Amino acid sequence: MIHFTQRFSKRAAWLLTFIFLGGLTVPTRWAWPASEPAEPLPVALPASHPPVAPTSGGYVGAQTCAQCHQAEHQRWQGSQHAQAMQPATEQTVLGDFKDAAFTYAGVTSTLFRRDGKFMARTDGPDGKLQDYEIAYTFGVYPLQQYLIGFPDGRYQALGIAWDSRPKEQGGQRWFHLYPDQNLTHKDPLHWTGMQQNWNYMCAECHSTNLHKNYDAQLKHFNTTWSEINVSCEACHGPGVNHVAWAKKEGDWQKLDGTKGLSIALDERRGITWNLAPDASTAQRSAPRSSNRELELCARCHSRRGQFWDDYVFGKPLLDTHRLALLTPDLYYPDGQMKDEVFNHGSFLQSQMQAKGVSCSDCHDPHSGQLRASGSKVCLQCHRPAKYDTPQHHFHPADSKGADCVACHAPTTNYMVVDPRHDHSFRIPRPDLSVTLGVPNACTKCHSDQSASWAAEQVKKWYGKIPVGHQQFAEALHAGSLDAPGAHELLRALVQNTDQPNIARASAASQLGERLNPAAFEALRPLLTDPDPLLRSTAARALDALPPELKLRHLLPLLNDPVRLVRIEAARALASVPQESLNEAQRLAIQRGVAEYTAAEMTNADRPESFLNIGLIDTDQRQFEKAETAYRAALDLQPTFTQAAVNLADLYRLQGRDADGEKMLRQALALEPQNAAAHHALGLLLIRQKRLPEALAALAEAARLDPANPRYSYVYAVALNSAGQGPKAIQELETLLQRHPNDRDSLLALVAFQRDAGHLDAARNYARRLATLEPDNPEVQALLQKMGATP
Repeated sequence: MIHFTQRFSKRAAWLLTFIFLGGLTVPTRWAWPASEPAEPLPVALPASHPPVAPTSGGYVGAQTCAQCHQAEHQRWQGSQHAQAMQPATEQTVLGDFKDAAFTYAGVTSTLFRRDGKFMARTDGPDGKLQDYEIAYTFGVYPLQQYLIGFPDGRYQALGIAWDSRPKEQGGQRWFHLYPDQNLTHKDPLHWTGMQQNWNYMCAECHSTNLHKNYDAQLKHFNTTWSEINVSCEACHGPGVNHVAWAKKEGDWQKLDGTKGLSIALDERRGITWNLAPDASTAQRSAPRSSNRELELCARCHSRRGQFWDDYVFGKPLLDTHRLALLTPDLYYPDGQMKDEVFNHGSFLQSQMQAKGVSCSDCHDPHSGQLRASGSKVCLQCHRPAKYDTPQHHFHPADSKGADCVACHAPTTNYMVVDPRHDHSFRIPRPDLSVTLGVPNACTKCHSDQSASWAAEQVKKWYGKIPVGHQQFAEALHAGSLDAPGAHELLRALVQNTDQPNIARASAASQLGERLNPAAFEALRPLLTDPDPLLRSTAARALDALPPELKLRHLLPLLNDPVRLVRIEAARALASVPQESLNEAQRLAIQRGVAEYTAAEMTNADRPESFLNIGLIDTDQRQFEKAETAYRAALDLQPTFTQAAVNLADLYRLQGRDADGEKMLRQALALEPQNAAAHHALGLLLIRQKRLPEALAALAEAARLDPANPRYSYVYAVALNSAGQGPKAIQELETLLQRHPNDRDSLLALVAFQRDAGHLDAARNYARRLATLEPDNPEVQALLQKMGATP
């Protein structure tokens, strides 16, 4: 039998891969502790560095493009792309800066003018009121944010934003992007904090040819762009060769095949959508043979993280960016958007995408507007006689319920006032709302009715429950809960090629969290799948393979054409013992680790990057380098407690628990409510046989973070070891009320109840464990030993 390493190490919970937010605000709170500088930062300054010239790197500027492409340029000028970021001027600033006052979290800020400049008097990084000059506007509708520059090259976005909607719609007012959180200067979501930093969070998507240019030694940004907004070359790439071709300059004939364009956005050229006489939905005249357009748009219109600075137009998105999967923090189990995910991950789930639809089939790429208004954009391909009728939508004509998007692309508000359409284009499933608690379009409108009512209505209309294209909700829901039958459902989803690859990748990721031989067999074919999303996710999911299997199955991926696949394989292979490698294998892994480290250093302004580098250095037994990386993370953000926890664990490996204790106590002095630090301290104190202190620390971790079953489980085991068996049993039974499928706790209860002489209770817990692990021979052996029948 193959045995898999269950690495409940810091890697499982803390091997961080950043997913950029695509905007300066975070709808839900990140888990990082608050960051408070040791000293007040200098007063903010306007931009002091010039952007690069438009011709830098082959970029020629929108005005050059307009000489030949006047119609496209005209449409673009009125678009939100054209107004994505602008210098703060009389023409661009929409907000009221006439000594307007706004009070939030006990602080009254004033928006005013001084010497022709737009100013904000508000609480700075030390909590004191200071005057700041607005350097840039950010966005335009339905809200506008304002950027403030600092001497270290950072730009930060005010949490106070302007509602640019008409007054009759509730607009023309100042509002706070976190109205119910009462953020202070100590919070990372405060406008001066790391999570509101423009350079990292969203600069790439609001300007053209953006380079962050962070100097890790000086801790300084020198962020540059060719054009301040999202201009022609943000999508078409640098235009110098195209201009040469058009003007027949230089070796222009060599460019004839491509017209000198950096990327061929020609997937729709010559394509028609044909509606056969007996069909209800149009078919593409030829299959879409590439994803160039989708991935170009996804560079910004997706929840993703940039890990490589040198973006190359036409290359796969995963060469430079990591796409977020359908994780419970971002999506509901049926794939509906929960957090702000920016369309692409939703659209990948849709049947439209599967049939070959591209973004520009519905959206004019220059104006950003729909190609037809309202439902007419849908009726380009969907026969009106079937779909634009009460026999289909069961609502009066011209009512809200008759609008295609109301049912198939409902909106969710983000940033308080910005409704975003869900681009998964799914059939409403109120029945899943009943069973899984997901939202549904029906009760979004009929808010006075229940999901059960809506499910009955739908069944009555159609005589059945319409299932639709997306059929993965039960699997991802069960997987997120580690529920009975979850592994079987997840394996079936991974192997179901009719389902969206993003859902299959999400299932693969969940399987990797509890890898066993059956899961390995399901995941193995993904390593050679044409989709790099599946290859990269499979490489990550197989991290717990035994070293010999890692080498056999992951080593070839170090030569994959897509960078994300290579670095995921390298990260997994880094822990393979050096003595088991031949010279060629060692050099290949070394190259992969170097590329992985370079990818992390793309975000050297973030402590998470150094945490990840420390982890891979630890895997490679490079302890001095790992310590340097963890200390670099803490240098960037002293209250980034997970780096302190990992550093203490590194000291454990070196027999330096005294240094580890000192580090953890320093971390807790800065962040006393951090459960991970209390838990790590408790484990350290157990090793030192200081049991009363250890129990107190472990108890505090369990109290502070009841959502993490590991903390309560370890505390219960420590209680039992201290001779407090009844209290340990009580702790585990309370834990199971919150986490009924926690295998470790069930196994511990079998042992604790047996040792206490409660054999019937022990057998019951063994049976519960068997329902979760029916194919686990060790569980079956336990049942037999306990004399319990399934």
